[in-house]
Amino acid sequence: MNKDTICALATANGVGALGIIRVSGPEALAVTDRCFKGKKLQTAASHTVHYGFITDGDETIDEVMVSVFRAPRTFTTEDSAEISFHGSPHIAGRILEVLTRNGARMAKAGEFTMRAFLNGRIDLSQAEAIADIIASENEASRKIAMNQLKGGITDEISILRGDLLNFTSLVELELDFAEEDVEFADRTALNMLLDRIEEKLRSLVESFRYGNAVKNGVEVAIIGKPNAGKSTLLNALLKEERAIVSDIAGTTRDTIEEVLHIRGTAFRFIDTAGIRDTTDVIEAIGVQKAHEKIAAAKILLYLYDEFDSTPQEVAAFIKEVYREDLKVVLLHNKSDLSSEKGQSFDRDLLSAFNADYKVTQLSISAREKVGIEELKNELISYVEGLKQSENNVIITNQRHHEALLRSLDSVRRVKDAVSQSFHTELLAYELRYALEYLGEISGEFTNDEVLGNIFSKFCIGK
Repeated sequence: MNKDTICALATANGVGALGIIRVSGPEALAVTDRCFKGKKLQTAASHTVHYGFITDGDETIDEVMVSVFRAPRTFTTEDSAEISFHGSPHIAGRILEVLTRNGARMAKAGEFTMRAFLNGRIDLSQAEAIADIIASENEASRKIAMNQLKGGITDEISILRGDLLNFTSLVELELDFAEEDVEFADRTALNMLLDRIEEKLRSLVESFRYGNAVKNGVEVAIIGKPNAGKSTLLNALLKEERAIVSDIAGTTRDTIEEVLHIRGTAFRFIDTAGIRDTTDVIEAIGVQKAHEKIAAAKILLYLYDEFDSTPQEVAAFIKEVYREDLKVVLLHNKSDLSSEKGQSFDRDLLSAFNADYKVTQLSISAREKVGIEELKNELISYVEGLKQSENNVIITNQRHHEALLRSLDSVRRVKDAVSQSFHTELLAYELRYALEYLGEISGEFTNDEVLGNIFSKFCIGK
C-alpha cells in the first residue's frame, strides 16, 4: 500500500475561501508536476511554497500555491505536496480528477495518518489522538487529546513495559538453564515491580470514567411524575423553549435530547415521559423509554413537589432504579410555591435513605429559573469528582481502556504465579501476555483488523 501515491481533499467539503488537497507517496512530486504549470517541483527544496496553475492539458483549472515537503521530514515521512486552491467543490473535484489521471489514487479514510504510523513517525495511541483532536468539542477534551498526541500515554506505558521486559528476559534466560535450577530474576524485586505496575494500571483504568465524560459527554436523565416540571427544567437549562410545556399531564411522550456545555463539559440532557401507570399505549411506550434512559444515564435528576407526591413514593422509586455508578439529585421543584409542608417533605425524604444511598437534594423553581446555577454546580462537581488529581494522563479511548483492563488482569495473574511459585515456563508465559497487552496501546502488538477498524473512523484526507 505504501508504494502507491495517494491524494485527497484535506479541508472540509463545501464552499470556502481556500481548500487544500494533499498528495503523498514516492511519486507525489512527479504526479503533481505533471499537472502544475510553474516551478519544477521535483527540483524544489523541501518546505517551500510555489505559485502557479493546475492545468488539464491546455485548460487552466485554477491558480494555486503548492507546498513541497520532502521525505522524511513530512507527516507521512514520504514525499508530499499540498495544493492550496480557491475553495470551490467543483475545482476540488477537477484537481483530484487530474491527479488520479496522472498516477495518484484517492486515499482511503485515515490513510495519511495510517502511513505516519506504519512508517514509525507516530505510535498508534498518537494516531488516535489526532482523530480525538479533530473531534474535540471543548477545551478539556482538546487538552487531553493533545497530551496523548505528545506521547503522554505511551510514555507512561513504555516505562512500565521496559521494566517488565527486563524481568521477562531474565525469566526467559532461566529456561535456558532449567536443568541447573538457577534463578536470575529476583522474585522479591519482581513482586515490587508488579505492585507498582498494578497501581499505575489501576489508576489509568479509573481515569477512564473522567476521560469518557469529558470526551463523550455525561448522560443526564430528567425523571419525575407527569407535570413535575421536567420540560420546564430542560428549557431553563437550555435558555430556550425546546420542549413543549403544558398543564396537560403526559405532554411529553417520547424522549427529547439536547446537549449543553457547562464550563467545558458536555452534558446530554434527556427529557422523558412522566413516570406513572397508564392505559395509553403511546404514553406507556414513553414511560418504558424513560426507564431505558435511566439505565444508561450517569446522572438522574428526579423532580418532585409536595403537592403531587409523598416522600415514600419518591424514595421507593429511587431505591428501585439506584446503582452505585448513578449520581442521584433530588430536585424539589416549585420552590416558589413551597411552604413548611415542603420542608417537612424534604426531611422525611432524606431520612428514608441510609448511608448506602448517595443522594443529593436541591430546591429549585424551573419556571422561575431559581436554583439553576446551583444545579449546574452539582453537575460539574460530579465530573470533577471523577478526576484523579494525581494522574496527569487521562484515558479517553475505549480501546485503550480495554487493553489496560486486560493488562491489569494479566499482571495480577503474574503476581499469583510468583506467589504460588509456579514453574518458570508458566511464569514466562504470563509475563509475555502482560507485555503483549501493554504493547497493544502503542501499536507494538496489533493486527490488520484492528488497524483497519481504527483508521476507518478517520475522515478522508487525514
